[in-house]
Amino acid sequence: MLEHLTDRAGRDAIPIEPIAEGGLERWLKAQPAATRSWVAANRFLAKPGQHLLIPDGEGRIGAVALGVQGAGVSAEKDIWSYGALPMALPEGSYRLPDAMPEAAATAACLGWALGGYGFTRYKKRERDPARLALPRSADKAAVRREAEAIFLVRDLVNTPAEDMGPAELAAAARAVAKAGKARFSVIVGDELLKRNYPSIHAVGRASSRPPRLIDLRWGNRGPRVTLVGKGVCFDSGGLDLKSSANMLLMKKDMGGAANVLGLGQMIMAAGLPLRLRVLIPAVENSVSANAYRPRDIIRSRKGLSVEIGNTDAEGRVILSDALAEADSEKPDLLIDMATLTGAARVALGPDLPALYANDDGLAEQALKHGKAADDPLWRMPLYKPYRRMIDSPVADINNSGDSPFAGSITAALFLADFVDPATRWIHLDIMAWNGRTRPGKPEGGEAVAIRGLYGMIAEMAGRGKAGKSGRH
Repeated sequence: MLEHLTDRAGRDAIPIEPIAEGGLERWLKAQPAATRSWVAANRFLAKPGQHLLIPDGEGRIGAVALGVQGAGVSAEKDIWSYGALPMALPEGSYRLPDAMPEAAATAACLGWALGGYGFTRYKKRERDPARLALPRSADKAAVRREAEAIFLVRDLVNTPAEDMGPAELAAAARAVAKAGKARFSVIVGDELLKRNYPSIHAVGRASSRPPRLIDLRWGNRGPRVTLVGKGVCFDSGGLDLKSSANMLLMKKDMGGAANVLGLGQMIMAAGLPLRLRVLIPAVENSVSANAYRPRDIIRSRKGLSVEIGNTDAEGRVILSDALAEADSEKPDLLIDMATLTGAARVALGPDLPALYANDDGLAEQALKHGKAADDPLWRMPLYKPYRRMIDSPVADINNSGDSPFAGSITAALFLADFVDPATRWIHLDIMAWNGRTRPGKPEGGEAVAIRGLYGMIAEMAGRGKAGKSGRH
């Protein structure tokens, strides 16, 4: 998938000239009169992401002028200005200025890499992306590590449920574990009951494809970091059936699982000195004679009883068992990611993940690294007075609130009951989907927050510089 990145620039590689909007006039002064006239005729203003093909004296493409954020080649965080180029430029080979600083070159190459992604499992592309020669100053390992993780997430989420059920998701996790030389295990079907994972079993038992708990372990030193991802491979809503419109995108309901696998792959590829565990409860929320029902009361691994107020609030139910297991080891950091609520999307839209944390310092770290990586988050409150909205008169907790308000908050509060308050915990309520194509972000499944989380975890593991450059 990274064939559009090459290690060396050939003689025919066309140069790309990054130009900040405020630096256009200065750049033009150094150009020949013909180029100045061409730029003016094409109304090129060097707006971020705007590009212009500049002909040479023989009618060929002599260079590409590209508008970028910041101060020209010193712009360190501009990923997305480069994202449209692989499919917008004519096929061929291109190169960046040799003088680009490491951070700027790395960001540019990552943007190019992401812009060249295509989901080709079922349909061939009409054309190949343009190729970019990685400049010497770029951190090639970081570019490949991040791009490959994001491609993994996109591929998993884009794959339809027919070909991405619980077994296939487990196979994908096994492949990630094998590549990273991690230990892998999975608990399947009725064995979940024997091993005390009743909530995962209850949600997934109606499907012909048995539920399972996927478990990946890697590393034997350093802080203990555990990632938990919601793996609902398709969500019909269960007996509280979704409408056809709301069911249409439910192949993406395993987006949390895909993202923690991508993040885990990044951590292993970088060799961060920590003990990693990835837990994924993988189910299909289906309708059949043995489907779990509204007002059922099910047991959880932690021992808390859960009244089912709505079978379509299944994600938090399966996460309860996985979080209880994760928390039993007292990790130094516990992160869960889930396509959990529509309420989070109403509040923050599709692109901005909702961040909940039980530790203010931890939340600030996540926000800081998300901003630094241009992978932003927005903190939402774990407002404890709303806990009453998921009280139950007959069980310890209800999986659905008694009000249409604060749906994302009450979902987070539900999960909080299964995590020890002393455990440093982050919950991310994510979309994992691009509704439209933008530079570097094609329509379809998407990795969210994992580049920022990687930076935070690298810093925690004593590799703060690795979070930026990836070199060890």
